[in-house]
Amino acid sequence: MKSTGIVRKLDELGRITLPIELRRTLGVSERDPLEIFVEEDRIILQKYEPTDIFTGDKNELFDFCGKKVSKESISQLAKLAGIIE
Repeated sequence: MKSTGIVRKLDELGRITLPIELRRTLGVSERDPLEIFVEEDRIILQKYEPTDIFTGDKNELFDFCGKKVSKESISQLAKLAGIIE
């Protein structure tokens, strides 16, 4: 992990501000969704990218009942159900 030397305090609502230099470097824009991960004693922020709920694939996604499903997963499910060979 690389230190940026940037230190920020949480405000009274638990918020922090990410410096513009860091947002530009990482390609994070205003209102971009960020995903939050916890690894041991670390909090990790990552720009959110939707993925297939079954495989984690990010290509050719379709919205189905509020979930993202890839074309490949749909094809595999259709084969499993006997709809296509």
